[in-house]
Amino acid sequence: MFLLYVVILILGFVSLIKGADLFVDGSSALAKTFHVSGLIIGLTIVAFGTSAPELAVSTVAAINGSNEIALSNVVGSNIFNLLCVLGVCALIHPVPVEAGINKRDFPLSILITLFVLFATSASSVVTGAILKLDMNKIAGKVSRPVGVILLLIFICYIAYLIYDARKHPQKDEDMDRQPVLKSLCFIIIGIVLIVAGGKAVVYGAKAIARTFGMTETLIGLTIVAVGTSLPELVTSIVAARKGETGLAVGNVVGSNIFNLMFILGVSSTIHPIYVNVASVWDILILSVVSIVTYIFCNTKSEINRREGIIMLLIYVADVIFAVLR
Repeated sequence: MFLLYVVILILGFVSLIKGADLFVDGSSALAKTFHVSGLIIGLTIVAFGTSAPELAVSTVAAINGSNEIALSNVVGSNIFNLLCVLGVCALIHPVPVEAGINKRDFPLSILITLFVLFATSASSVVTGAILKLDMNKIAGKVSRPVGVILLLIFICYIAYLIYDARKHPQKDEDMDRQPVLKSLCFIIIGIVLIVAGGKAVVYGAKAIARTFGMTETLIGLTIVAVGTSLPELVTSIVAARKGETGLAVGNVVGSNIFNLMFILGVSSTIHPIYVNVASVWDILILSVVSIVTYIFCNTKSEINRREGIIMLLIYVADVIFAVLR
């Protein structure tokens, strides 16, 4: 049975990645038809497409009552996006960061992360009780009101991006455009593959976790988080190699915002998510990692290779901590 679970998990990941790839291709083609800039495409269409696996996994997990996977998948994916995706991109080529990212999008991502941290577990963090509690103890929850607040902020954010895109349309460029019908077919097929893959990943991951006696928090933070973040990794690496740095950084920051506000908002609205101490530590680590990455982005407005190496080493340390705790 174990091999069957592994096969299901792998097929789920393949379905997620291929589905996200088709979704991004179709959505990006439609966006270009309306002359939208690469940065806005990265923050919206591509970010949503590459975050679709996280949405599928966390939503299915929330419906099934697997709260730990729903939360740790989002937090783990965001940590992976910041440290590994941007770290690898910086190793390939120093990644310039546009002023709009540093002034608007990245600060919003940090503020939302801190909001989630204190909205779910303020007392245990402020009083230092988190240092004394067992990792599996419940420290708080992402309630439905918190989920609704996250969704409302998300709607306002997207509305502003649409307004900004219409106010500053991209000039015509020499680029191939595919028929609208073909783009729509890509989007539909992509969504189907993403939903099916999300169900397969949740089922396979939970089964493997039970087989090895692993907690859902650990499996969600590592295997599921990395697997669902592969679209971000592939998309950003390709964008970095092609010099599309606005798309690469916008994809990562946009995906993190989508994960925190939309996915966590939808998941907690469907079913309140109880947060254990281990997840509180992970959200705290995400907050610190976000601030460190933001500092790197503001040094000469780029992430250089040395900073990319530091980010990858921090990720390795985080995984070791997650396994040993």
